[in-house]
Amino acid sequence: MTNKIFSSAAAAVADIPDGASLAVGGFGLVGIPAVLIDALLEQGATDLQTVSNNCGTDGFGLGTLLEARRITRTTASYVGANKEFARQYLSGELEVELTPQGTLAERMRSGGAGIPAFYTPAGVGTVVAEGGLPLRYDGDGGVAVASEPKEVREFDGTPYVLERAIVTDFALVHAHRADTAGNLQFRGTARNFNPDVAMAGRITIVQAEEIVAAGEIDPADVHLPGIFVQRLVEVGRQETGVEIEKLSRRGEDRS
Repeated sequence: MTNKIFSSAAAAVADIPDGASLAVGGFGLVGIPAVLIDALLEQGATDLQTVSNNCGTDGFGLGTLLEARRITRTTASYVGANKEFARQYLSGELEVELTPQGTLAERMRSGGAGIPAFYTPAGVGTVVAEGGLPLRYDGDGGVAVASEPKEVREFDGTPYVLERAIVTDFALVHAHRADTAGNLQFRGTARNFNPDVAMAGRITIVQAEEIVAAGEIDPADVHLPGIFVQRLVEVGRQETGVEIEKLSRRGEDRS
């Protein structure tokens, strides 16, 4: 069996070239492969095209690559509170393909399953299907590049839009546990997009909090089989950030 374990995150991402496409796991600040992202920032690859639910936050996750001007295009479903993301998009520095969240997950899963495209009702009757969604602005408030119309077809009287699957050069994933064969176990909501991201990458790199011997993870607890994983790095316990903190005052009505 091929040895999938790398000695460091730096070694695992060392061959990611300029212009590479990357699927990246996480939702908000949960399940982010932050150690791998930091290693890629240090490595220096640029002109990256990312696929992720969101592009990190200011100063964390993919937001660090964005601030360093290392991402030129991103496919995402959520902008969130990332002010730098919004600034680069509106100024024409960043090309953005906004995609319905469920559609994004299925595009990556389909890519890993060998399904080139699929029909979905999400986006029918909107610019997602009809075209005209701004991909890149010109910096003066105008649209430089807009999305093209997509095929719409009826099944049993209901219209569906055709969406293409996503396959990327690399995938960066966070897992709670992995075994030496690459079988992965995720924890709670940190699972989020990570299994779909792992399936979408031609070369999938996983940062795992713990790596155990093959067979130590009960088969019923394997959330993603090792066939989708090429590289593993053990990173120890990772803390989850809080994107938007909400606190209530003592005695306040929270109904």
